[in-house]
Amino acid sequence: MADCGQLAPPARATSVQRQVKGRPVTVPIELIDEDPANPRAEFSDAELDDLAADIRLRGILVPLVVHPADDQGRYRLHFGARRLRAAVRAGLEGVPVVVRDAPSDRYAQVAENLKRADLAPLDLARFIRQQMDAGDSQAQVSRRLSMNLTTVAHYLSLLNLPPVLAGALKSGRCASPRTLHELSTLHEREPERVEALVAAPGDITRVAVSNLRAALETRRSSPSYRLIGQAIATCDRLEKLLARIGPSVGTDDRAALADLHAKVSALSAWTPPGSDGQTP
Repeated sequence: MADCGQLAPPARATSVQRQVKGRPVTVPIELIDEDPANPRAEFSDAELDDLAADIRLRGILVPLVVHPADDQGRYRLHFGARRLRAAVRAGLEGVPVVVRDAPSDRYAQVAENLKRADLAPLDLARFIRQQMDAGDSQAQVSRRLSMNLTTVAHYLSLLNLPPVLAGALKSGRCASPRTLHELSTLHEREPERVEALVAAPGDITRVAVSNLRAALETRRSSPSYRLIGQAIATCDRLEKLLARIGPSVGTDDRAALADLHAKVSALSAWTPPGSDGQTP
């Protein structure tokens, strides 16, 4: 890029830092260090390859943003991690940058990433967790990210998903924090039904999750399901009574009650006819 200046050699790096703050200049890639605190941690190889191909063709159209990292001429990257990595793949020796006196706060990094190319949901969830661990309240995070408190809570829940849902997020079959939060809640009550939904081919849609929730609510509100719940509670009480009676209760009687308890508990998976297209 002709309007970004000549490639600044390492020997002149400190003078470049003093002279060009606020306007683009091209500096060697070897002098730029990525920010270890960058909230973006996941980079798609395919996207980087595409961006590298575009850079070979057109160059870097938007300068990276850096700030001096030390008095030896090195820079710390603030905005442009994807462009920097793609530039390396494209074989560039230098990249156009704008030098700032000091870095912006971390929320600015997140805002820039969200505007240019959405952060991976887990990247944003980790950032929120880090800021809260550092002392920010959930309300402060919500305000500075321009998100409502419920959305912030949904992102935080991504850090504690059961393995089956964490796998769905990682594979890209479901990237909605709201949908995954809802599935996680359902999984606590009905793990087998949720795992069956996740095992089905294709993306996990909100419609599918809504249908599952409706089916479970229909089942739980049915008179038969309530009776099954009462039967399970009765078995629980009988087991406690037998424990209090002690050794006088025979092994066969205990085994029979345990078997009955298991059979009644298995009935809790029963679905009323028509609630989800299945028959009991």
